Amino acid sequence: MKAKKVCFTEAAYFIGIFILALGTALMEKANFGMSMVVAPAYLLHLKLSQHYPIFSFGMAEYIFQAILIVILTAIMRNFKKSYLFSFVTAVIYGFALDIMIWAVRAVPSEGVIIRTVLFMLGLLFGTIGVAFLFHTYIAPEAYELVVKEISLSRGIKIEKVKTVYDCISCAVGILMSFAFFGFGQFEGVKLGTIFCALINGKLIGLIGGALESSFEFKDALKLREMFNK
Repeated sequence: MKAKKVCFTEAAYFIGIFILALGTALMEKANFGMSMVVAPAYLLHLKLSQHYPIFSFGMAEYIFQAILIVILTAIMRNFKKSYLFSFVTAVIYGFALDIMIWAVRAVPSEGVIIRTVLFMLGLLFGTIGVAFLFHTYIAPEAYELVVKEISLSRGIKIEKVKTVYDCISCAVGILMSFAFFGFGQFEGVKLGTIFCALINGKLIGLIGGALESSFEFKDALKLREMFNK
């Protein structure tokens, strides 16, 4: 049996953030609809940037995730230190996302075929990024934190919780699109969003299994206890 390679959980944290940011930037470039997870934040960005051009997608991300953390605290009836670290992760991700959007700005996106390739690459990178974030003790983004906390507290498989969360997020995105831009006009939430909602949870489960079969995740630093409080 082939020995597994070691991947430090701290490295998995940063790998996950930047791969996820790249995936989101590629999906934004494809314009087939954002992942249902980030669709609400993207719609917030589209709406507010009309009046405040400086309001970036990354800024919308950590503002929306702060709201999610407040909601999670109400659901769990408890505030953990890890929730605060999760907001720090959201800020880091927000900056990474803005950098990635800038980095892919020159990538051609003309034609259905090229846009489809960009969308599928974005979807793949996004799920790989999330799978890495599920293998670190450092508090993930609020999106992953909500799924992880509910899964652990309720004893439900994480991919099932992820699928339900994605569908709810997709519905919220559709309502926000109608509220911001009117009925019959879909912004940010398109066919690609629905596609992601249906397969994202399962795909993350498959990629997570592939990572676990190839890597042994170990802590390089003795900080796990601090992040789990």
